Amino acid sequence: MRKLTYAQAIAEATIQAMQKNPNAYVMGLGVDDPKGIFNTTKPAFQKFGKTKVFDMPLAENSLTGIAIGSALTGMHPLMVHARCDFLFVCADQIINQAAKWRFTYAGTKSIPLTIRAIIGQGWGQGVHHSQSPQAMFAHAPGIKVIMPATAYDAKGLLLSAMEDLNPVLIIEHRRLFDLEDEVPKKYYTIPIGKANIIQKGADLTIIADSIMTRDALIAASVLEKHNISTEVIDLRTIKPLDTQTIIRSIKKTGRIIIADTGWKSFGVTAEIAAVIAENAQPDLKAPIQRIAALDTPTPCSYKLEELFYPSAIDIIKSAKKLFPNKKISLKNMPKSVENKNFTGPF
Repeated sequence: MRKLTYAQAIAEATIQAMQKNPNAYVMGLGVDDPKGIFNTTKPAFQKFGKTKVFDMPLAENSLTGIAIGSALTGMHPLMVHARCDFLFVCADQIINQAAKWRFTYAGTKSIPLTIRAIIGQGWGQGVHHSQSPQAMFAHAPGIKVIMPATAYDAKGLLLSAMEDLNPVLIIEHRRLFDLEDEVPKKYYTIPIGKANIIQKGADLTIIADSIMTRDALIAASVLEKHNISTEVIDLRTIKPLDTQTIIRSIKKTGRIIIADTGWKSFGVTAEIAAVIAENAQPDLKAPIQRIAALDTPTPCSYKLEELFYPSAIDIIKSAKKLFPNKKISLKNMPKSVENKNFTGPF
């Protein structure tokens, strides 16, 4: 099978979605410029032109309202935010309008709105440009929240979102865009709300999302050298959450590490820990371990960024707590997924 980068997979899915649905269009700051959001929107702009793929002014709340209005008339907007942080500016439209519309009108009306937003460590971008607020939006009923970790999932989940009649938020990590995976050329979808067991194991379960899934695989390879059989679950979707896959794995391994890119308090790891406590407490052989960002605003300096963002090393350190009799070494292991092509600024 051919390989595509994460960005190429998104670009291909965008074109295929627009070919299938003539009412689909792309809007967002910079979607039509030469860089085209890591080159994810440029191919669609070249193919469909400025009437179907167009720039937007710095007025996120207004533009989201326009997108909702167009969705009510039968269009399917794909809004792109190069920085997830600015979703806060349009939170009123997303949470109070789009998410509630189907409920308000007893299922007779819906808002087919797909939003792409980008998170993750940059190169010293500070408090306003590199947050991971997925838990805030997942908290609101009526919104589906997707966090693909591979190019294969990025394409399949985007196409599923573009078929969905309700608001779907797709959160992409900027350090994934140049990473390659096998991706079919054909049109295909992945069910929203279904996790993927990407590695089976018997001793430990690591549940992760987005780039933390890649870090989980790095950690699992290290643990394998110490005879710790690790099961890695890629959540794919954090809302709705695939609780059945999580619980089945816990009942098998009895040990759990949960890894997310967002803040620790009241976040994705907290929700999953609560699900496990409610449904599989007797099966736990050790306390639940959680990996997440520190409960502080995102720092700007490179050195502080390294302390702030969770990594594969943090997963290994948690595994050491779960297996105190194992002499697990951290020497010569990569700190996290590296994307040497990423130079910023977006």
